[in-house]
Amino acid sequence: MKNYIIHDAWNIIEEGFLPEYNRISESIFSIGNGYQGQRANFEEGFGGETLQGSYMAGVYYPDKTRVGWWKNGYPEYFAKVLNATNWIGMTLIIEGEKLDLHTCQVKDFKRILNMQEGFLERSFIAILPSGKQLRIKAQRFVSIVQKEIGTIKYRITPLNFSGNLDLTLFLDGDIKNEDANYNEKFWENIYQNVQAETATLTIKTKKTGFSLCSATTFEIFQKGNPITLETSPVQRDKYVGHQLRVPLVQNEETTIYKFVAQVTSRDYPAKDLITQAQKALQDAFAKGFETLKMEQAQAWAKKWEDSDITIEGDIAAQQGIRFNIFQLDQTYTGEDARLNIGPKGFTGEKYGGSTYWDTEAYCLAFYLATDAPEVAKNLLLYRYKHLPKAIENAQKLGFKNGSALYPMVTMNGEECHNEWEITFEEIHRNGAIAKAIFDYVQYTGDKSYLADYGLEVLIAISRFWAERVNFSEEKQKYVMLGVTGPNEYENNINNNYYTNKIAIWCLAYTNEIIGFVKGTQPEKLQALFEKINFQEEKECAKWYDIVQKMYFPYNNALRIFMQQDGYMDKEQILVKDLDKSNLPINQKWSWDRILRSCFIKQADTLQAIYAFENEYDIETIKRHFEFYEPRTVHESSLSPCVHVVLASKLGLKEKAYELYLRTSRLDLDDYNNDTEDGCHTTSMAGTWMSVVQGFGGMRLKNDTVAFSPIIPEQWRSYTFKIMHRGSLLRVRVSKENVLLENLSDNVVNIYIHDELCTIEKNSSLMAKGK
Repeated sequence: MKNYIIHDAWNIIEEGFLPEYNRISESIFSIGNGYQGQRANFEEGFGGETLQGSYMAGVYYPDKTRVGWWKNGYPEYFAKVLNATNWIGMTLIIEGEKLDLHTCQVKDFKRILNMQEGFLERSFIAILPSGKQLRIKAQRFVSIVQKEIGTIKYRITPLNFSGNLDLTLFLDGDIKNEDANYNEKFWENIYQNVQAETATLTIKTKKTGFSLCSATTFEIFQKGNPITLETSPVQRDKYVGHQLRVPLVQNEETTIYKFVAQVTSRDYPAKDLITQAQKALQDAFAKGFETLKMEQAQAWAKKWEDSDITIEGDIAAQQGIRFNIFQLDQTYTGEDARLNIGPKGFTGEKYGGSTYWDTEAYCLAFYLATDAPEVAKNLLLYRYKHLPKAIENAQKLGFKNGSALYPMVTMNGEECHNEWEITFEEIHRNGAIAKAIFDYVQYTGDKSYLADYGLEVLIAISRFWAERVNFSEEKQKYVMLGVTGPNEYENNINNNYYTNKIAIWCLAYTNEIIGFVKGTQPEKLQALFEKINFQEEKECAKWYDIVQKMYFPYNNALRIFMQQDGYMDKEQILVKDLDKSNLPINQKWSWDRILRSCFIKQADTLQAIYAFENEYDIETIKRHFEFYEPRTVHESSLSPCVHVVLASKLGLKEKAYELYLRTSRLDLDDYNNDTEDGCHTTSMAGTWMSVVQGFGGMRLKNDTVAFSPIIPEQWRSYTFKIMHRGSLLRVRVSKENVLLENLSDNVVNIYIHDELCTIEKNSSLMAKGK
């Protein structure tokens, strides 16, 4: 765990130059706008440890899987969101010496991510080997108003000399992914051109054929006025730029403005990319940096108005939740149904940047409550449009009859994960997609989605479960063999509790929805049955039988469900009894040792209790939590938030608070020593869940919202907003009371501590705290 980020309510602050943490900071200080993103690399480059990263949403490459042998059904590639053109680049050579923080002395270094207004800034004094001293101040952002635009304001002041700066402003498309399986470069050159003050570069991915066009221009100011300098074009393969000699005067500031527009063939025909990029660039340049920055601040103010969570009395907790919300809003806007939410967002390359089950299991709730319903609906439609590929994925594994297995990792609906135990065994992801349909309909009331899209997906998933189970003659029960649950520290196990539970829930829910659509839109139901050759009586009867006869391992002495067969055969050791030098075990132990241990990456059984909480009484929840949490090492970023929700329900305020800090500051404090590869973007939605569903106790009840808030001892109050079925509610919880405000023109019924209350439009209600 690191502790170098300065605590601040609205800013992420790093003071002092810490090259050993540079890659971590590059992840934490990343910027994005849902269309493109940029790691916090230095504009002038860095000769030390760094991961250069610029990313364009939806642009990927099918990197050939690297394995020693092949298996039937094994994915041929691992899809990777690509490191794209380095648009921030500039080289500064001062009287023959290159500015590089790796080789010069650095003083007064400060880096700030301004989350309130959406920009990154950095300042420092560099002392070159010759003794020359420079003060540098830089700001940059990618616009959430004009998504194609990234812009930089870079100020340089010589402190103890006058001399010449040889400046190169460039676009570099000759880049590669750090995680390329065969060290291959994935881009090829299509077009490049340098004119007097503009440069254009178009590159294209191999195989997938995505084209990216980047266009750039610049301005240089001294004494508050633009200056004109002679430029020389610079070109080599996939690299374009301008060289200039800039006279520097001691103690006088020179300001460099760089503007870049980036467009892809996902949005425009390839033949129009140059025109579109240049048009966007001209519009941005005409506005200028300060106007673009003002628009950025205004747009972020609107985002915060809808999604902010305030915490009084605990600056670390406040910074943590805002950082998580900021990264979520930077990553996904819901404007493009072809896009989804990668586990690292725009902050790194690990996990390929592709779509995982995290979206449905963790992220959907955040977007349902903080944005228009269409945003969440687009996440569901993304999966609906990939249904043919999900059926194809199942067919590759030998399943028939329209069974669908949604991929563990995907860009286009096709499975592309390259670890056997996850690709073929972690099938619970199917259940998360079905549960997302349920959650969306329950939250929005949009039941039309079921007949139009949802039921077709539910039937295909249920067909998969019906094929995947088998009947055990010995147990006289249905069993699920050879799976991996959410707890990936157990592979190829039998009867994982979460997997079995969500499977029978899917089957029961699909039967229920068939009945609902039959009663409301029978014509659509009949058309769907004909389309997919559905044998209602036979298939529904089989599903019902599985629901009634599914096997769940249970320990009678402990009165808890086991997370899988044979769990109690393991040596039972609690995490608190482990020497801390063993943690994290995924970086200290062999995989063989991990698999034989009782330690849990994230608790499968508690995940099921969280998902289906209404089926368990409070004593049952307590027994399971007290057994599983002490054995959980929380080395999955998705783990602590679920425990916060359950601990809050049980009134375990200290445990809930401890785990809240872990999830909210997972990346800021680098809890698991893995932030250097990128932030854990999808788990950030879990931080929002921790506050709203955990401490706030928000649930759905009888088509309305219910709250049962608690408050950690460390907080004076906390406040959040949710949107629900056209109404905007603000909830403020203090130790004394709960203030519920209806900020809409609708009369709203809500539950507070199980008591039904009515709040008139644009009015409020006060309840006692607990």
